[in-house]
Amino acid sequence: MRLRSTSGSVTRRRGIIAAVISVLACTFLVTPTASAHGTIVGPATRAYQCWNSWGSQHTNPAMQQQDPMCYQAFQANADTMWNWMSALRDGLRGNFQGATPDGTLCSNNLSRNNALNNPGNWRTTSVGSSFQMHLYDQASHGADYFRVYVSKNGFDPKTQRLGWGNLDLVTTTGRFAPAKDIRFNVTTSGAYRGHHVVFTIWQASHLDQAYMWCSDVNFG
Repeated sequence: MRLRSTSGSVTRRRGIIAAVISVLACTFLVTPTASAHGTIVGPATRAYQCWNSWGSQHTNPAMQQQDPMCYQAFQANADTMWNWMSALRDGLRGNFQGATPDGTLCSNNLSRNNALNNPGNWRTTSVGSSFQMHLYDQASHGADYFRVYVSKNGFDPKTQRLGWGNLDLVTTTGRFAPAKDIRFNVTTSGAYRGHHVVFTIWQASHLDQAYMWCSDVNFG
C-alpha cells in the first residue's frame, strides 16, 4: 500500500508540473503578440525619435543639452521612451476628437506620455511637400485606415500644445493588409514651411485600437 501511495503521489506531482509547464508555455506564446504594437518611424514620432537617439545611451548627460525635449520626457517617465510602440487606446469607435482633448494629441491622451505634448525644440525630420510615411508594425496588425494631418501655418510647436483646430487633414488612406512595414505617400499643398507637426491616426485592423502620434518635421 505504501508503495502504491508513493507511486500515486509521484504521478500526481508529475501531472501538476506538466499542467504548470503547459500554462507557462501558452503564456510565453501569447505575451509577445499581445504586447507587440507599432509606430511611425518615418518621419519619426517624438517617442521613437527619443528612443532611436538615446535608448542605448539614456544615461548620457549630453541628452539634457543636445536634446532637451527628449530629456524632459525621459525624466518625466522613462516608460515613454521604452514603450515607444505602445501608444494605443481601445474602443474609441472612431470618436478620436471627442475622446482626445486639445493639448493631449501627441500623447494619445495617455497620462504616462504627457511629456510628449510639451511644446519646445523637438528634433525634426526634413521633408518636402510630398513625403513618405513609414509604419513599423511589429505584430503585423494591418490598418483599416490612416489619417494624416499637418499643423496649420501660424501654429508654433515650440510654444503651443497641439489642438484639433491647429490641424489640416491632408491624407486619408484605405485599408492595408497585415505587414510589418507599411508605407504610403502624402502630398500637401506645398504651402508649409519650417517646423510643423505631422499628426497621424492609425486605426488598426485586428481590434478597435487607435494609435495617435506627433512627428516633428521641417518643410524645406
